[in-house]
Amino acid sequence: MSYALVTGAAKGIGKAIAARLAGRNYHLLLVDLDEAALSATAADIAAEHRVHVHILHQDLSAPDALQKVTAFTSPYHNGLQVVVNNAGYGLNGAFESLTLAEQFNVIDVNVRAQVGLSYAYIPVLRQFQRSYLLNVASTTAYQTVPYLNIYAATKAFSLSFTRGLRHELRHSPVSVSALSPGSTDTDFVNRARMGASTRKLADRFNMTADSVAKTAIDGLFKGKAEIIPGFVNKLNAWLPKFFPKSFVEKIAGNIYQPREENYKAVPQLGA
Repeated sequence: MSYALVTGAAKGIGKAIAARLAGRNYHLLLVDLDEAALSATAADIAAEHRVHVHILHQDLSAPDALQKVTAFTSPYHNGLQVVVNNAGYGLNGAFESLTLAEQFNVIDVNVRAQVGLSYAYIPVLRQFQRSYLLNVASTTAYQTVPYLNIYAATKAFSLSFTRGLRHELRHSPVSVSALSPGSTDTDFVNRARMGASTRKLADRFNMTADSVAKTAIDGLFKGKAEIIPGFVNKLNAWLPKFFPKSFVEKIAGNIYQPREENYKAVPQLGA
């Protein structure tokens, strides 16, 4: 039996990727912080695709998260051929207005968990003739984004890390890919605490989670290094390198700067 592990699988892109993998007859190991939504997703996918779905309610920023996830998946390692590091989130606000603790938490989920899980599962993936590791980055990885600063920086790390890992594993059975979605119709904007004006702009360019997942899974199994769903997102990823960085930063800053009506300062060290 072939299995796939997907983190951040309760909603959005992670849920859609899990469903697409189930459609390819992969049994699923799903991990998420949202226990209720994860249970509902598992039930829906199992009923629609007739696959086995096992779930783990886990905060990936917790110190023991890696040990708990690997213990959860260990009974299925002889069939675990796909690992998708999808879990991640951002916070919209000036660096000094967000608590240090919550910004470290973004780094823990977006960077530390992705690195730890990649390290843990590469030996598992090596045992097959062909296997796949997908790390989710973002189109923000290609530019600096003021007021979404830590998130964009973590995604730049993810893209660089994944490309470097792909090169190191080029002679192995493990195909490594980075997914860089742009604006997608998910719960990201709510968790990021984005204001109304930013949400309205994002709505103009939103892709559905399922369309992102389709492009992601198609690209993954084709062995692509970087997967950027949608023409507009491809432009957003590649155009910034042709302009002065200060110009790109000004545009991004104007988009994500919290407006007066929804901006509230938060004590710097309030965690």
